[in-house]
Amino acid sequence: MEHGTHAHDTHAQHTHEDHAHEGHASGPTTWGTAAKATLHCLTGCAIGEILGMVIGTALAWHNVPTMILAIILAFIFGYSLTLYAVTKAGLPLRAAVGVALAADTVSIAVMELVDNGVILLVPGAMDAHLMDALFWWALALAFAIAFLATTPVNKWMIGRGKGHAVVHQYHH
Repeated sequence: MEHGTHAHDTHAQHTHEDHAHEGHASGPTTWGTAAKATLHCLTGCAIGEILGMVIGTALAWHNVPTMILAIILAFIFGYSLTLYAVTKAGLPLRAAVGVALAADTVSIAVMELVDNGVILLVPGAMDAHLMDALFWWALALAFAIAFLATTPVNKWMIGRGKGHAVVHQYHH
């Protein structure tokens, strides 16, 4: 879909500010818009990462394969949330995959790099078990820091019509 064919009249319920991040010359991207995009990314990442850690820990895998599984699942769930949203809006699956890749790849990659880096830096976190408070505190801290690190990246990308700006073209 060419950006010039995007009909704003189908989005009457959105405010002008909602569309300021779509690459139009209508103004700067707000921190709120960037935070919403980052929260969307964090949701998919958290589901996948927690599931990967639970599976790896439950199967008594070593740290490296557990972390690899968690990262793979974070990408899968992150992309899946976007795929669900844009296919629900009527986009064919093939086009939806392209939108998800364009919208989420950088955001998920930054989030995974930061949150896994934090987990690696917290003493004992990689060896903590699911029943240990350290496991959950380290994970919560990692997600919080990853959110703070990824939000400015999303703000920058959305302001240039990239990242989640691509997804917002398909919201109804």
